[in-house]
Amino acid sequence: MVIDLKTGSMPQYLKIIFIVVPAIIFIVLAVTLIFSPKNKEIKRLGDSITKLDNEIKTSEVKVRRLDELRAENTRLQAQLEELKEKLPEEKEVSVLLKQVSDLGHKSGLVILLWKPQPRKPDPKGIYVEIPVSMEIIGRYHDLGVFFSHISRIKRIVNISNIKMDSGAKAGSNLLKGAFTASTFSAVDTSVEGTASKK
Repeated sequence: MVIDLKTGSMPQYLKIIFIVVPAIIFIVLAVTLIFSPKNKEIKRLGDSITKLDNEIKTSEVKVRRLDELRAENTRLQAQLEELKEKLPEEKEVSVLLKQVSDLGHKSGLVILLWKPQPRKPDPKGIYVEIPVSMEIIGRYHDLGVFFSHISRIKRIVNISNIKMDSGAKAGSNLLKGAFTASTFSAVDTSVEGTASKK
């Protein structure tokens, strides 16, 4: 079969093929070379936008909590200052122990023994326990008043190893008592740091 292209006597199906095939090739090339890479780029940018949106949401949550965290920090700082008041510095310990002795006299007790014991450092290095052995003579009520005064001191003072007997004069209402009064001192890290540098 001979096809005459000049005369236009081409069969209909060949005309359709000549029109459709180049269009299909053009569409396939356009999809392969232009649209497919652009779709990958669009998907990559979409994933990047989603990731950035998630980061923005996380940051917004953190910003909303920022005021709450600042308030919590302020509260904890105030609590720390309050706790520091209960834990005297090393230079304040002697004043505190004198105050304990004065409270004993004020309560009507006679102090027979006031003997500082060796200091006991905390294993974590936060504080040092400073115990003092005490022996007193006084009435039971006076001893209760003394312990009541001790409980109202702002600083921490623990009373332990309490031993009481009526070993005073027979027939009297006096008690002889022995106990350990312990206070605690904050370890001054700045002094230790200076000493270690030297």
